[in-house]
Amino acid sequence: MNAINKYESRIPSGFTLIEVLLVVVIIGILAAVVVPRLSGRVGQSQISAAKSSIASISLALDLYETDNGNFPASIQSLLTKGSEQNWRGPYLKKGEIPLDPWGHEFVYTLKENGYEIKSYGANGTDGGGDDITN
Repeated sequence: MNAINKYESRIPSGFTLIEVLLVVVIIGILAAVVVPRLSGRVGQSQISAAKSSIASISLALDLYETDNGNFPASIQSLLTKGSEQNWRGPYLKKGEIPLDPWGHEFVYTLKENGYEIKSYGANGTDGGGDDITN
């Protein structure tokens, strides 16, 4: 009876090296499939965030135009009062002009019949094919 108890007490505990390697390989395969699919989502979310910021700035510009009868000469006028008599700002929340998702300033251009707000995108240069505008 003593010999039987001796062998029963040798039940292995923990994982073998093969089991651990198998789990690591499975995790590696899953990561190889999932990571490329998620990496494209970051760029898409940055583009969506830029469009949302442009929409917010556009709304502020429209409010400014409603109050003052014309669009401001610079985007800074949305935050600080100049010579406008009907200025009811600041027109942007947080009292600051937001940056685009890539850390660049939005470009505001006053046009004859309105305005243009542009982000130069990830490359930060005009006309790079990734520009986002209103």
